[in-house]
Amino acid sequence: MDDNARATTIQMGAAADGTLTYLVDAPPEALPPVRQRDLAAAWDAARSAATHEDWGPARLFRFRRGDGSATDLALADPDACCWAHAVDATIGTSTSYGLSLCLRLLGLVDLLAQARWADALFTVRRDGAEIHPALLHAAATTALTPDARLDPERVRALVARASMLSSSATAPRLSSGAPA
Repeated sequence: MDDNARATTIQMGAAADGTLTYLVDAPPEALPPVRQRDLAAAWDAARSAATHEDWGPARLFRFRRGDGSATDLALADPDACCWAHAVDATIGTSTSYGLSLCLRLLGLVDLLAQARWADALFTVRRDGAEIHPALLHAAATTALTPDARLDPERVRALVARASMLSSSATAPRLSSGAPA
């Protein structure tokens, strides 16, 4: 059985200061894709939590690889803690799906802040955000990187592919050569 096929075990704990710790027996890139609608709902929950200043605790993650190495990730930024807390309060982060959803949400926020090519694919307003469905789908389904992020170029390629498929679905069809 390969690493992607086996169930991922996540052990959670809490330190005296409230910091949550996660020991994950798989690397970030082995976490599953999530449903696009769940990522959109997580975005909305996180936005609501931020509006209500429901910041949440810091979180420490250790992702163990089969070869014994590990990837460590610390969430201490108040905004990141807030967004992770919102996912934890809705779907939970103690399963591989919930943890993947959390990391994809954080990765999407990071991508929107860093990748200038994505500027045309989202609009942020006081009352919420509008994110292009192809961008949401790509963030929900592309594999996470070994450092638990979204790869901007992989996401960009998936968005471009979705755009090509969408435009070819609406483009006029060439006839098969049969008389009309």
